Amino acid sequence: MTHDPALEAHEHTEHAEHAAHVRDPFISRVSITVAILAVMAATAGSLETVEGSRAITESSEAVLAQDKATDSWNEYQADSLKRHMYEIASATGGPKTEEYRQDVKDERESQNKARDKAKEAEQERDTRLRSSASHETRHHWLTGAATLVEIGIALSTVAIITTRRSFWFSAMGLGTVGAVLFALAYLSA
Repeated sequence: MTHDPALEAHEHTEHAEHAAHVRDPFISRVSITVAILAVMAATAGSLETVEGSRAITESSEAVLAQDKATDSWNEYQADSLKRHMYEIASATGGPKTEEYRQDVKDERESQNKARDKAKEAEQERDTRLRSSASHETRHHWLTGAATLVEIGIALSTVAIITTRRSFWFSAMGLGTVGAVLFALAYLSA
């Protein structure tokens, strides 16, 4: 069974509306709390999914950037080998010595370009890895927030059934802690 925060929020709202028809002020207040917590849970759950997806995407992009860097470093090494062969050929003298010296210059330039491409790809990799870690951290904070808020919803339901204020206050406390974790997800990462 899939977890659909929007559907759960709708169901909790329906329960809250039903409880409000009973006309008990306590039940009405708890029902409003359930509705608020359900919206918070749906929001945190949706953002949790988004942040998890972004973490995976950035991690995949980091792997691709590393592949580009590896390819560029391989090109750098190949150009280095060719340059060394042309240096050896030009050192032996002969009719193509000047041509080989030009080839040495060309390969050195090609090496420099390959090195620059490799370093650029490595910088992109590092940026993507940092971004992935940031999204992963947010994902964890939002998971905690959604979990606490959902427990608060469950406690609110118990408060409605038992008409005990302690469950309601606990639910509001968990909702508050969930809201703090939600805020920390975007302030700390």
